[in-house]
Amino acid sequence: QAQLVESGGGSVQAGGSLRLSCAAVGYMPHCMGWFRQAPGKEREGVAMIGDGGSTKYLDSVKGRFTISKDIVKNTLYLQMNSLKPEDTAMYYCAVRLSVTCPPMEPPYFSGWGQGTQVTVSS
Repeated sequence: QAQLVESGGGSVQAGGSLRLSCAAVGYMPHCMGWFRQAPGKEREGVAMIGDGGSTKYLDSVKGRFTISKDIVKNTLYLQMNSLKPEDTAMYYCAVRLSVTCPPMEPPYFSGWGQGTQVTVSS
């Protein structure tokens, strides 16, 4: 199973941008996703990408976030633009070891990385 290492988090003001990276050590799974968890809230799916580049997004990030992957570098990315304070959370990447992507919900994914903190101030 791929080992995942997230990076790229930080603190920005509202309206700013960040790009998160998730390096998959070992191999690039078919389906990968970004999730986030804010203090006191449940972990939620933010974006997911499968083979062929098919993507899915949480409604609240559509048009602002873009998920992509570089197969040569075995790296997953999340470009986050127009950030809002409500985007503040710990962000995690995870994988689904199947050819097709499941529902974008944490129980369907595994191989969680250590997370990277994103803080957006107003």
